[in-house]
Amino acid sequence: MKNKELERTDTAKKERSASGYVFTPRVDIWETEDNIYLIAEMPGVDEKGVDINLENNTLKIIGRVEPEEFEGYEKVYSEYSTGHYERTFTISQEIDTDNIKATIKQGVLKIVLPKKESAKPKRIEVKAE
Repeated sequence: MKNKELERTDTAKKERSASGYVFTPRVDIWETEDNIYLIAEMPGVDEKGVDINLENNTLKIIGRVEPEEFEGYEKVYSEYSTGHYERTFTISQEIDTDNIKATIKQGVLKIVLPKKESAKPKRIEVKAE
């Protein structure tokens, strides 16, 4: 029985300038009064393989994964593809860009985008006359 090439139906796309596939990571975004939290899934990416850049209010996330090679073995069939990750977001002027923080653990990237004081909700006290 011969191996057939499988048709790709995932979210990866082949880029001409990159070797391998580039995936769009799934992202959850949460908001509190003080921060916006961005959680991105990038399996296989560690702190050495992730770059986060902010330029002109555009936040760009790049995660790199190198395919695992097994010495002495020849791949005959695969349903799992490795590749790089890339995603961009437009950041509001209300974000304190000097205090953005990012951590990664087991392929889950967490970015904390703190709001400027002027963007935080304020309670206005009402007094009786």
